[in-house]
Amino acid sequence: MSGETPDNRQESSSTQHQILELSYAERVRTLIHLQQVGSLSTLSEKHSGWPFGSVMPYGLDQTGNPTFLISTMAIHTQNLRHNPKASLLIIEAAADEDPLGKARVTIMGEITQVAEEDLAVIRESYLNQHQEARYWVDFGDFAFYRMKIIALYFVGGFGVMGWVTAEEYQQAEVDSLADVAPEIIQHMNEDHTDALALLSQHFGNHSGDQIRMTAVDQLGFNLELTQDGQLQGIRLNFIRQVRNAAEVRKVLVEMVQQARTGNSQI
Repeated sequence: MSGETPDNRQESSSTQHQILELSYAERVRTLIHLQQVGSLSTLSEKHSGWPFGSVMPYGLDQTGNPTFLISTMAIHTQNLRHNPKASLLIIEAAADEDPLGKARVTIMGEITQVAEEDLAVIRESYLNQHQEARYWVDFGDFAFYRMKIIALYFVGGFGVMGWVTAEEYQQAEVDSLADVAPEIIQHMNEDHTDALALLSQHFGNHSGDQIRMTAVDQLGFNLELTQDGQLQGIRLNFIRQVRNAAEVRKVLVEMVQQARTGNSQI
């Protein structure tokens, strides 16, 4: 990893002395994988030097570069033909939560039309992610474009931010729980808050009147505790890395058993 990208280990006052987290590059790769629409900023041809913003659906090629299906009649396409430099802002879906507390990434790069030899693969991948685009993909004014990433800037919430190089991003992998995390979180919060409280007390040395899981990934999970009206967030490691929902269930059962017997596997 470069000197600009933070390590994914943090010191902790809990019984888990070293808290493991996904690297910024892994978080970015996962965020971009999970979303499908961003905000594209191009440099205006009509008003030189001024940025021009567009809502932009995107796909991903095999190395994680964003791809686009855009019309020559669109202002952003005309801007890109004049100057290919652009940025794409992708934001974690926030629902009713504070958007400034959610993850986002700004991708900087150059966007050019996809070469003929790559077109079939890019087309298939994009249409698999955006089925509605099949209605206009063959219109004469539409074509596929791709961003060559130069650099990325990640903000993971308040106080969590940093640059990620294109190489770090391309070498990173999507978190193995990315597509099942919402279901795991919902299940734990609806059916197992007693287990979460036990885990928080045993592995994190924290307790609360209310507790809920807010995030989960292959290395661990985040909890939000309320004690006397005060909110506090903590993170706990899994006792080993997990790869799917079944492994999450097995590891959590083992951790609850350890908590009940007063043992810890750190």
